Amino acid sequence: MDAFRITRCQFLLLTKIETSLLVIVLDVNPMQRIVKQETKILSQCLDSTIVFANAHLMQSSNNELAIMACHSHSAKFLYPCENVVEIRQMDGQYEKFTMVERMVRQQLQQVINEIPMDVPLSTESLISGALSMALCYIARLEREKVPSQKLHPRILVITASNDSATQYMNYMNIFFTAQRMNVILDVCSLDQELTLLQQGCDISGGNYLKVPQLPGLLQYLLWVFLPDPSVRSKLVLPPPVKVDYRAACFCHQELIDIGYVCSICLSIFCKFSPICTTCHTVFKMPGPMPMKKKKKKNVDLVH
Repeated sequence: MDAFRITRCQFLLLTKIETSLLVIVLDVNPMQRIVKQETKILSQCLDSTIVFANAHLMQSSNNELAIMACHSHSAKFLYPCENVVEIRQMDGQYEKFTMVERMVRQQLQQVINEIPMDVPLSTESLISGALSMALCYIARLEREKVPSQKLHPRILVITASNDSATQYMNYMNIFFTAQRMNVILDVCSLDQELTLLQQGCDISGGNYLKVPQLPGLLQYLLWVFLPDPSVRSKLVLPPPVKVDYRAACFCHQELIDIGYVCSICLSIFCKFSPICTTCHTVFKMPGPMPMKKKKKKNVDLVH
């Protein structure tokens, strides 16, 4: 009988653990167009995000969650957090749900209070920075997992900001890094079409959705983004959008078909410039096109 006895650690090593990791990046930039029009929209988006996050945890006890907030100045983790505050359970609510809700609200209030008032806010949010932090967090969990654990990571971006051509190279590096790490990137746009993030969803195999009606945000999150990527093919989801893979120029932030690329920093411009505005490299002026010599016709001289 002793030969068949195994310890708890050995049992855990033999048991295959399927873990679905969801990292939510919430854009809380107060300069977003819809937020400036109606300040209550940000709190509504936060409520829907918390319910969606708890629904992900409710699907399996092995599921893991991380929530980040970003704006024009920084990006920060809201959950999990290093400074854990003692939170009392509310009657009739699961303890982990209470912890997620209270911690996210407390940390988000701290993030908003830390926004410098003497520095003008920008309409561009640091989504690329938040995505980089999310990929680093996923890589750390991949290293720390037990041998029998299988991690299925994905990232969901919820934003109403515009595309930023200044972050183009950062986005491209993030998209191909996510593809190599087998990280699914999903994007939920609240205001307008986001061409660059559409490319990221297509490269990593994720879903992109522009919410038709903002009051139904929670329903769209639960319908489109809650199911795991392995079962999405069996569901009736919105048809995929046609992805425009044209690059955006760094000078006018417009999509172009043909342009000039800096050989040093790979910045893209729609017109030739002798100096790269990104890395300040000086280029040689293109010389005139060589003229083809006309062939002389042989003329018979008549004497």
